[in-house]
Amino acid sequence: MIPIRDTAPCNSTPYVTWSLMAICIVIFLVMQVIPYELSAKLIYLYGMVPNRYADPQWGLGYGLPFDGYLSFLTSLFLHGNWMHIIFNMWFLWIFADNVEDQMGKTRFLAFYLICGLLATLIQWYSSPTLTIPVVGASGAIAGVLAAYYFIYPYERVVVYFFPVILQVPAVMFLGLWVIFQLYSITTSTFVAGATSDSALWAHIGGFVSGAILYRFFLRKDEVV
Repeated sequence: MIPIRDTAPCNSTPYVTWSLMAICIVIFLVMQVIPYELSAKLIYLYGMVPNRYADPQWGLGYGLPFDGYLSFLTSLFLHGNWMHIIFNMWFLWIFADNVEDQMGKTRFLAFYLICGLLATLIQWYSSPTLTIPVVGASGAIAGVLAAYYFIYPYERVVVYFFPVILQVPAVMFLGLWVIFQLYSITTSTFVAGATSDSALWAHIGGFVSGAILYRFFLRKDEVV
C-alpha cells in the first residue's frame, strides 16, 4: 500500500517539517552533483559507520577519527539514493505536519531529533561492527509515525493498493507498517557481520521511541 494523503486537519503551517524536508533534499541534490569521490568521503564522514565507534582504531585507520558521536545526528540528513529520499520525504510530507501541529514547532523539532538519535543508537547497538554508513531520516520519521499512530488512530489514510485507491484507518496502515518492519528483520540474512536489511532496527527503534516519548512533547491542551 502506497500512502497518498491523510484526512487529519492541520491548523498551522508546518514550517519545521518543510525545513527538515528542504535540508534533506538540498543536501541530497548537492551530493549528486559533486564528484563521486568527494560524496563517498562525506557519506563515510557524516554517515554513522557503527564500527567507527566499536573499534576507534579501525576508524583511525580508515580516516574516520572519533567525532563525539556527531554522525548520529548528521546521518539523519543524508540519503543513499533517489528511492530512499523520495519515500522518506513522502512519509514526512503526509504525516509530520499534523504531529507538528499538535506539538508546536520547537517541541516537534526536539521530538524529531531525539527519536532520530535514539533510532541511530539502537541501529548501532544491533550491528556495532558494521563497516558501511547508516544514513537516512527513517528513524526520526518512524518516531513521527508512532506519534501519529497514537494521536490520530482513526483518521483515514488514502492509499493506492493496486489496482484501487482505498481509505484505511491510520491505526491499520501504520500497524501494518510496523509488522512489515518486524517481518523484514526476522527474514534478514546475516552476511560477514553485516545484515542485508537497510537500517530496519532504526525504524523499529524510532517507532518505539516515538511511542514512548510523544506524550511529553504534546502541547498541554493536546495531551491524549
